[in-house]
Amino acid sequence: MSRRPLLAGNWKMYLTSGEAVRLAQAIAAISREHTDRDVMVAPSFTSLAAVAAELRNSAVLLGAQNVAWEQEGAYTGEISPRMLTDLGVRMAIIGHSERRHIFGEDNVMVNQRLLAALDAGLVPVLCIGETLDERQAEATFKVLETQLCEGLENVPPARAEQVVLAYEPVWAIGTGKTATPQQAQEVHHFLRQLLAGLYDKKIAETVRVLYGGSVKPDNIDELMAQPDIDGALVGGAALNPDSFARIVHFT
Repeated sequence: MSRRPLLAGNWKMYLTSGEAVRLAQAIAAISREHTDRDVMVAPSFTSLAAVAAELRNSAVLLGAQNVAWEQEGAYTGEISPRMLTDLGVRMAIIGHSERRHIFGEDNVMVNQRLLAALDAGLVPVLCIGETLDERQAEATFKVLETQLCEGLENVPPARAEQVVLAYEPVWAIGTGKTATPQQAQEVHHFLRQLLAGLYDKKIAETVRVLYGGSVKPDNIDELMAQPDIDGALVGGAALNPDSFARIVHFT
């Protein structure tokens, strides 16, 4: 089955609103050159409205870096799915390793956020990945199985097809280290087998699985050549329009 590639830029806690708009302008221009792949950007919450206005007539998808599990309420600092969809947000990154390891979000909270995103019509990008200690302890597959199964708890088959997975080995995020294409492919194939066990082969072949972790212009082609890698969740390189353009233009 042919899955449509997705190249997603996570801008993290960078860029003022004006800077974000200028980057969005550049990425919108880049994306016009391709109609066979999706491009998504996830600015900080303070820039979402301005970037949404800039991208309104483009093919670039707007994403958020997180989403709350309630539609409203006394949850200081959280942003609800309804607030995001009101701005034109289409996707939401959930369970990023920085949320897990810096802010203490566990699989239960990740699952709550994912279910709320689906209920609101957002496409969740569920991030999973092992730490260096877990990889060295040969616990990679066990950790990923737990994160995936608990992250997708109570997600029915019809909705599972809407989820995007992002495998991000924690030891490769912002470190300059990258899993080899072969290591990434091995994990992506494993995740697809897990999905087939949780649901069925059709869903496993439908769900897009992205790779994230020091994705750069010089490794994107080899990563995208792997049969089970359907795109990339890009951090630092997504902040540079030339670098991100090369990633979007992978061959």
